[in-house]
Formats: sequence, structure tokens, C-alpha cells
Amino acid sequence: MNRGGQFSRGEKRSSARLSAVQGLYQMDLTGKGVLDVFSEFERFWIGQEIEGEVYKPAERGLFRAIVNGVIEHQIALDRAADRILSDAWPLKRVEAILRAILRAGTYELAFTPDVPVKVVVSEYVDIASAFLDRDEVGMVNAVLDRYAREVRAEEMAEKGRNS
Repeated sequence: MNRGGQFSRGEKRSSARLSAVQGLYQMDLTGKGVLDVFSEFERFWIGQEIEGEVYKPAERGLFRAIVNGVIEHQIALDRAADRILSDAWPLKRVEAILRAILRAGTYELAFTPDVPVKVVVSEYVDIASAFLDRDEVGMVNAVLDRYAREVRAEEMAEKGRNS
């Protein structure tokens, strides 16, 4: 936040990603539909103060795009994550919050080529750090990095040449 209480575009986008992960998590646990989640988050959470906790404003278009995109492409995203995860731990066996993070991250890597891989991976690793232990955070980083090498091979190769 800068002087004057305004949030930067980056902060709003980070908040949108966090809200999307929380919304996907809630849908997974409760079976709520997408419209219910949009309504609840946009009316009661995003940019609100609840019990002394201030929730940052979010870029609502990105929030909705991530949630809708994950739902629309969930089968393919889950298959991609399963392919990368150990056979002993398919996506359906990991914690719901970890599933939500991986689904949102793989969605962005696959369907938002205008957002650099480094940003996507960093954002979801930061979200994972807020909810998960170090080993699981490392798993998020590894899965998203490996998936990025599959779906953004050219960008990753260029990144390697510039390092």
C-alpha cells in the first residue's frame, strides 16, 4: 500500500490470487457453486474488515478468471498435476488447500501467457507459505516449475539462457 491508502495493481492481483485459492478451497470442502463463492467473496471478504482483520481489495476480474478457469479446465489441470506428483500422492490425496493452490497455479501457467512464469510461481509459493509447512511449499514450487517447463518451454529456455 502506498501513501494515501491506495493499493498497487500488483497487490490487488496478489489478493485476487489468494481469494481465488480460498474460493476454490471452499468449493472443494463445502460443495458450494461458483456463483455462491463469487457472491460471498465479493460482498463479504474482498476489501472488507472482519473481526479486526483487513482483507485487501482484489482485482475481481482476475479472481473470477482464475476460479472460472480452474473449473472449466479442472480435469486437464488435475491430470497435469497428477503426472508431476508422485504416484503415491495423486492430487486427490493431498490436502484441499494444496489442491487449490496447485490448480490455480497450473491454470495461470497454462492460460495466462502474459504473466511471467516467475510471477506465477512466486505468487503461489507465497500463498502456500501462508498455509502449509516447508516441505509442501517446496512441493508447490517444484510442481509449478516442472509444469512451467512443459507449457512454457520457450519462456523457461529463454530464462535459462539469461541466468
